[in-house]
Amino acid sequence: MTERAVIAGHLCLDLIPRLPSGPDGFRFRPGALVPAGRATVSTGGCVPNTGLALHRLGADVNLLGKVGDDPFGELVRGALAREGEHLARDLLRSPGAHTSYSIVLSPPREDRMILHYPGANDDFGPEDVPDAALRRAALFHFGYPPVMRRMYEDGGASLASLMSRARAAGLLTSLDMAYPDPVSPAGRADWPRILARALPHVDVFLPSLEETLLMLRSEAPSGRARPQDIRSLAERLLSLGPAVVGLKMGERGIYLSTAAEKRLAQAGPPLSRSPGAWAGRELWSGAFETKTTGTTGAGDAAVAGFLFGLLNEMPPEKALTAACAAGACSVEAPDATSGIRRWEEVELRIERGWRRRRPPVDASWREAAWPGLWAGPEDRCA
Repeated sequence: MTERAVIAGHLCLDLIPRLPSGPDGFRFRPGALVPAGRATVSTGGCVPNTGLALHRLGADVNLLGKVGDDPFGELVRGALAREGEHLARDLLRSPGAHTSYSIVLSPPREDRMILHYPGANDDFGPEDVPDAALRRAALFHFGYPPVMRRMYEDGGASLASLMSRARAAGLLTSLDMAYPDPVSPAGRADWPRILARALPHVDVFLPSLEETLLMLRSEAPSGRARPQDIRSLAERLLSLGPAVVGLKMGERGIYLSTAAEKRLAQAGPPLSRSPGAWAGRELWSGAFETKTTGTTGAGDAAVAGFLFGLLNEMPPEKALTAACAAGACSVEAPDATSGIRRWEEVELRIERGWRRRRPPVDASWREAAWPGLWAGPEDRCA
């Protein structure tokens, strides 16, 4: 049986209007009445996106996040309780604060744009994660510190403190990021310093490529990142302390790089139970082919798939496949999690020949350039 995972961090309410497709598509036109379809109202942020995806896959999860004492907060609590009464049990109500919300504009065949209000998330701190929750868990995952003010203020002292506590409790620790507005206070924070303080206490670090470029102040363009660029970024992140680094790249899949066996042995279980199988690995897992309805939360779902693989002691190749499969299921629905099914169903879909996108066909990406890179036979380039 899957061990318990604590998913903590950013939590909000997502308002997702259905936007028009067709030759004209969706365009902002000042002063105009822009037609839209019905709206999906769902929970959003790392806590519901990754947490509910893990729950739907079959994991035992505990959700920790903050909401305000307002109607949006009641909507969030109600939505989580409908998935399982225990999922809303440990949410914190912050008197006087407002619940965070996002208006997600996700036009067909285009990447999304998000209007976001952080609300109660800005006040989330280490004291909001009780010791009792950590004692009952095997894995602690924290998400979206760039959109949680206390987590990036003061050089990331609160983030480092929280991850250190979870690590000291013997848990496998995991961290995911978010992409802030580069000119906002969060975007201008000293992220190299913050990562240097936090990542020694993180076993699994799973940012997107774009987030990594921003955090490391790299000038490499994400859309044209070369294999050597991606490898260099992963090496820089590993040098800061994590045992496993996964770079999420949307339709291009996920790139994984891992530390030496000594560092893997220091991680929380299950990594420490089989450090040899994970040490010194470099893998690429291609995205699954699917019909995209919405991209909201796909990265969070991919993280959930990977963590589910870890909790079930899958080898790295299969854990990466689980990540890409969960991400693909997510984009088949307008919200982040309603497309996720139990792992048995997802696995059966894979076994029946669910096709995967090939990595870029440029010769520099082919297996001859990086022997053993591709995560499995179905990922290999011709």
